Amino acid sequence: MALSLKARKRLSILILVVALPAYIVAAVSLMALFDRPPILVELGIYIALGVIWAFPLKAVFKGVGQPDPEKAED
Repeated sequence: MALSLKARKRLSILILVVALPAYIVAAVSLMALFDRPPILVELGIYIALGVIWAFPLKAVFKGVGQPDPEKAED
């Protein structure tokens, strides 16, 4: 079942306001459990974690900034 544009907009706001900060806290907390790796390794880990979150949510964010195609333009 495909989500309507309105539902995707609401879900994307919820993700950006609640889930993304929680993901950031979890990633930093997870990294704090280990000894600090060399700076380039640490940078690579943070870059990978910064990109990985977006792939499963790509369908939610796709087309959110576009005008609603279901609305009749008069």
